[in-house]
Amino acid sequence: MQNLNLTGGPVEDPVPADAPCIAEIGFSVPEVYNASAILFDNLDRGRGDAPAVIGPGGSRSYSELCADASRFGNALLAAGLVRGERILLFLDDSPAYPAALFGAIRAGLVPLLINTLTPPDLLNYYLADSGARLAVTDAAFAARFDATACTGTALERLVVVNGAAPADLAVPAVPAAEFLAGMPDRLNPAPTHRNDMCFWQYSSGSTGRPKGIVHLQHDMLYTAQSFGRHILDLQPGDICFSVPKIFFAYGLGNSLTFPFSVGATSVLMPGQPKPAAVYEAIRTCRPTHFFGLPTLYTAMIAAPEAKTADLSCLKLCLSAAEVLANEVAEAWKALSGQDIIEGMGSTEALHIYLSNSREQRRPGAAGRPVPGYEVSLRDPDGNEVPPGEQGVLWVRGDSNAPFYWNRPDKTADTMRAGGWIYTNDRMRRDEEGFCYFLGRADDFVKISGQWVYPLEVELCLADHPEVRECAVQAVELPDRRMTLQAFVTPQEGGTDRAALAARLKQHVKQTLLPYKYPRQVVFLQELPKTGTGKIDRQALLSLDLSQHDLN
Repeated sequence: MQNLNLTGGPVEDPVPADAPCIAEIGFSVPEVYNASAILFDNLDRGRGDAPAVIGPGGSRSYSELCADASRFGNALLAAGLVRGERILLFLDDSPAYPAALFGAIRAGLVPLLINTLTPPDLLNYYLADSGARLAVTDAAFAARFDATACTGTALERLVVVNGAAPADLAVPAVPAAEFLAGMPDRLNPAPTHRNDMCFWQYSSGSTGRPKGIVHLQHDMLYTAQSFGRHILDLQPGDICFSVPKIFFAYGLGNSLTFPFSVGATSVLMPGQPKPAAVYEAIRTCRPTHFFGLPTLYTAMIAAPEAKTADLSCLKLCLSAAEVLANEVAEAWKALSGQDIIEGMGSTEALHIYLSNSREQRRPGAAGRPVPGYEVSLRDPDGNEVPPGEQGVLWVRGDSNAPFYWNRPDKTADTMRAGGWIYTNDRMRRDEEGFCYFLGRADDFVKISGQWVYPLEVELCLADHPEVRECAVQAVELPDRRMTLQAFVTPQEGGTDRAALAARLKQHVKQTLLPYKYPRQVVFLQELPKTGTGKIDRQALLSLDLSQHDLN
């Protein structure tokens, strides 16, 4: 594997050109390719007047959005940035995001898509790790660029969109209107190689510092030709609404890559994705394709707005990132009339590589390989396991990141020979090729002398009618023994938490095996969430349990 230099030189093809996964979708990209074509090709196809983005943050046609992106790209070059330099994007979902993202890419620069919940100390790490000299932020987040965030970094300037910046920032700030003033609304694409750096996203950093995941110019197009084409089958008149944000790999594909690749429309909703706001966006924008997470579907089902919501516009609903409980899927279908199509992917692969489909789906399954991807379930020695047995998932597709930035040790752990990614996800595959997620390979814990996977217990509790959402984790007791702790948000009604805890424990004993029940049940009004909408398991482990009843 050839490493990238600071100017973003090309890497070797991460997947062999004769790999079956590539041949399966007939994927071919010219050597000189710039990923901004996903947006700008709509002009050549006569879709300039079609709506590209709509929603509470504003609406733009394809012509308008391409003009905005060109102005951004020209302004970045005029600011002295050179090809291959990194630019940090700290943005909410509004038309400014695709304008800044595709403008930077078209100019040959490398945007970093950063979680907007990032605190200043972690922001400092991203700035230092990337060497970014310029950042673009929403006004609502500008105060995050304080001395803690900026000291010791190369950051020279902050461009502020959607409002004014505070006056006491650690670096000079300029309003976007001033930064873009007088810039041409046309920009020829930089002649990037298809394997040049295109953009970065960072891992969640659950173990150690987050890793910079490097994606290449052709990766977005590959996901459009695989998942977008074969699972979504979008048409120009369709409207996509992804509640997961653009900075999340799942949200990037749903909100930008897939709709733009066919000239469809994307709903962009800034702000927190509270159920009331999501229902209002559905009411006003009438999306056809809806992308969520299990935690979102759970919240929407329980929200008061569910009783009067008109969801007749929806024709496909999707979920990823966490395992979807059968009870949640059934409740959503009763509410919307739509099955939830479940899939599984990763930031390293950019989007979903295992998915159910409209025609073929199995409740509880992550799905079968998406065309364009190969999966392999292997034992610890790297040998393929037969159907029905458990193994760790390896995945190969031409959207796989070739390496982590400046992390050769982590690259060696994850990016394996032949273009494979070692996911550390434990799976089982049935005779029909459907894969079922069983937890992380390192989540196996011994409780009372018996091995238990917390995810198995979590899914069992999630199917109980008195549970709205839950998380189960292994915790260490003072005497170094391990036990299972369940964090539960109950359905409305009922106040006898001790009695409910007893019923939940008995449910696990009867459904699974007696030794697998959670010894402790902690009731919470809401489970904490990460910026991507997942349950924040690190936050759960940090809770002060003295403030909560243990049942």
